[in-house]
Parts: sequence; C-alpha cells; structure tokens
Amino acid sequence: MSRDYEPVPSQWYENVEEEESFRVLSVDEDSELVEIEYLDGDIEEIDLETWHEMDLERIEEPEGWSESDDEDADEEEEWDEEDDEDEDDLDDDEDEDDVDEERDEY
Repeated sequence: MSRDYEPVPSQWYENVEEEESFRVLSVDEDSELVEIEYLDGDIEEIDLETWHEMDLERIEEPEGWSESDDEDADEEEEWDEEDDEDEDDLDDDEDEDDVDEERDEY
C-alpha cells in the first residue's frame, strides 16, 4: 500500500521499494527540493514530484544513529578544546620569554 507523506525535517522514512532508510534534512518549498541523508551518510536532493512517487513508510530513528553523531561531535569539541589550550600555553610561554629577555637587557 502506498502512503503519501509530506517530507518533514528530522523525520525518518523507509523507501519500501528500494529498502533504504533515510531522514529528511531540509525541505525547500521555493525550489521544491527535499534534501535527504541515507544511513551510510550519503546526501541527496530529490524533487517533490519524485518524493510523492516513492512508496514510503515513516520509521523510528534507527538504533544507535543519534549516539554515533553525538559521539563524533563530542570528540571534535574535545579535540578543539585541547588545541585551544595548547595554543594558549604556547602564547603564555612566548609572553614569559619576552618578559625574561627584556629583563636580561637591563
């Protein structure tokens, strides 16, 4: 049975014919394009006409999907924070060296 769902950002769907799961990233009403992301991370834009021709079912977010995204984001944030701290340490060391050199000159 074919169901005609409107694309909703962040909602997960399964293309029954292709047996592919994806989520809607965005819907651009002006250009009539729907941006979707498949489970493997591939991103595609489809037009609304193609969307309505698909045999779709709404599905729950796949297990582990948000966890993997959140972990990646947390790791990136931690990495950035460590880099910032290292850069600050270098700046502080350079400032102290400059002050020591100035003292040695007098």
